[in-house]
Parts: sequence; structure tokens; C-alpha cells
Amino acid sequence: MNLPATAHASGKPVLQARQLTVAYGGNTALTVDQITVHEGEVVGVVGANGAGKSTLVNAMAGWSRGAPRVSGSVSLDGTEIGRLAAHDRARAGLLLVPEGKLVFGQMTVDNNLSMLSDIPNESGRKVYDREAVFELFPRLRERRGHLGSQLSGGERQMLGIGRALMLGPRALMLDEPSIGLAPRLVSAVLQTMRTLAASGLSILLVEQNVRAAIDVVDRLVLLERGKVIAEGPAEAMRDDPRIAQAYLGASHG
Repeated sequence: MNLPATAHASGKPVLQARQLTVAYGGNTALTVDQITVHEGEVVGVVGANGAGKSTLVNAMAGWSRGAPRVSGSVSLDGTEIGRLAAHDRARAGLLLVPEGKLVFGQMTVDNNLSMLSDIPNESGRKVYDREAVFELFPRLRERRGHLGSQLSGGERQMLGIGRALMLGPRALMLDEPSIGLAPRLVSAVLQTMRTLAASGLSILLVEQNVRAAIDVVDRLVLLERGKVIAEGPAEAMRDDPRIAQAYLGASHG
């Protein structure tokens, strides 16, 4: 059962990128005028492979593959963080969960979810403890004695999200959380985003599975060749021919 997405157009902007450009050598990989995520909002970024989705969230998080030239502004609660190192952006409250890469394979689930110290206690940031993560993802409680390397893809994704939540994010970015997951786990992971948004967390969700994402996001952004070519409320975007034909298998004549 899908939880209803709600519009947050009048809410407080939490995460914002402006005039963001990423270039490798002489090739521009991404040019985005503006992307904004409001408080308690889930924004989905969709597009084909190579559209620039991962490049976008990596640039916002301060991560880099290779040696890109990144320019533009990234702000969190109105404070510019685009010149900070990746770990300082995380400390400020911008957390990225990369696909299957935020888990220690030789540590148990329990140890992966050991409380992290020195988390800023700031307004608007909810720090989840291990019990709260288990409430969100009961499967992790069942697997708490297993090593990270023994988990399924879906369980690793849940654990990665749980670890990020324990760092007290103000805004959470997820890069392709549904890759390799069984359909029922895709639904479980993505629907959890609505639960988190209801608590006030702002979420930027990069997802190639448009059919699953459109049921949980408030707004949808379509990237193509590194540029935003369409953006709007999820229900309106569902009927956009560029979404309906290419990603939902619908035919508009």
C-alpha cells in the first residue's frame, strides 16, 4: 500500500544546489540551474544510465570520481557548504547513501549500528539510535548477529540507510537504492522514505526505477544528458509523455 505523497512547495528550503556544473577534462557532465528540497519533502531524480544522476549527488556531497571540476553553490538550511570537504558536509548534516557502499562487511549488523560519537545536537536534526533503526527496518533486528558481508542486497541497503540516520542528517541523499533488490524490498525501502519525510527529514532520491519512485516522491526531476529537462509534482509528471513513454510504458497518442 502506497503512502500518500504531499506537496511542500511552500515549505522551508533545506537543501539547494544552484548553477551546479561538473566537468571532466574538456567535457561537461552536468549543468543544473537549480534543485531544491524542502523540509519533509522527497524529491526524486530520474533518468537513463549516464544521465548524470550519480554525478549530481556526488557533487552535492563533495565526493569525486576522478578529478572533476565542480562549480556552483550547494547550501543546507541557507548556509553555503559547497566549499567544504565531503566529511565536513556530512558533519553539517548532508548525508549520501551510495549504492551498497556504506556497510562494513566484516562487522556485524549490531556493530555497524554502534552509536557514533560527536554528532552535533542541532535544531532540525534527528539522530536515530539502533533501536529506532530496527523499528524502521525489522529485518535488521533479525539479522543483527550477521556480518555485513552475509547480508542480501536489500539488507545492506537498509543497513546503509540506518548508519546514515545515526549521523543525524538534515538532508539525506540516496543513490539508486533499488538496484538489485527484489520488488517487495524495493517497495519496503522506498516507502520508508515517506516515514522519514513525515518526521521532517528532507530526501533527495536518485532512482532509475521510475515506476517505484513515482509512488513515493512529492516531486520528480528528469535528467537527460546532464541537464534538467522536466520537473514537477509526481502526479503531474506521471502524465508527462517523456516519463510515461520512456519509463512507465504508457502510450499517449
